[in-house]
This record gives sequence, structure tokens and C-alpha cells, in this order.
Amino acid sequence: MRAVIQRVRNGRVSIDGKEIAAIGRGLVILVGVGPGDTQEEARWLAEKCALLRIFEDQAGKTNLSVLDVEGEAIVVSQFTLYADTRKGRRPSFVKAAPPEMAEPLVLHFAELLRTQGISTQTGRFGAHMLVEIDNDGPVTILLEREPQQPSPE
Repeated sequence: MRAVIQRVRNGRVSIDGKEIAAIGRGLVILVGVGPGDTQEEARWLAEKCALLRIFEDQAGKTNLSVLDVEGEAIVVSQFTLYADTRKGRRPSFVKAAPPEMAEPLVLHFAELLRTQGISTQTGRFGAHMLVEIDNDGPVTILLEREPQQPSPE
């Protein structure tokens, strides 16, 4: 799984002019799912996002997590994070998981953020969305967790 995490002053998601998600201070997280990803990758990624210290404390140091600042999150599925642009001019998305596998993992990821205490909203899987991001800093972090192979016994 891959995630692009953006620290925001506010963020919102609209579909056909109708706002479906909006937050103040927090994170907008764009999530891509690869074909071998499981709930374990979603769990690791959610924990990492929740505890990532990218918010400033009173001294201006990035020592605080989204939990520490009581921030919110919007999770948006983004299969284009698995774009392969090595050949030609049109990206290939064959390395992205199929929708029937990706959607449940993205929703599971969002639920894991909620269980950690982060008020979390989502975009709509498969929809054409307008994502507005008021990036604060700017701070943008790329996280990736490859599927874990079982250890040989």
C-alpha cells in the first residue's frame, strides 16, 4: 500500500459540486492499494499515519501527531499512486489492485484511523472527485509498505 499524507489547514472533497467530506486541521491521505496488499499493510499504514509527528509544537518543532493536535483526516482512494510511467507517455495502472480488492482495504484503513481516535471521513471510491487541499507547510510525506512475505519454516 502507498499513501501520500498531506498536513492541511483544511481539506474537502466534492462530487458533482456537492461536498461529501470536509475537515479543518489534520491530514488528507491519498491511498493506493497494490495487488498483494492485505489488512496487515492497512494496519501498519494507519498506525504510521496516526502517530507520524508532523505537526508543530509550541516551540515550532515537528513533535506532534494528528492525535496530539486532535486533528481530523480525509482518506481518498487513489489508484494512480501505482502509475507506471517507464514506457510511453500514457501511464499504465496494471500494478494497482482491482477495485473489488482495493475498496475494502481503503475502507478498512479509514476505519483503523477511526479506532485510533481520529475523526475520519472518506471520498467515494471510484467517483470523479474534486479534492481541495490547503497544504500547511507544505508538508507532504510518502509512505509505502510492501506486502509481507511469510517467513519460511
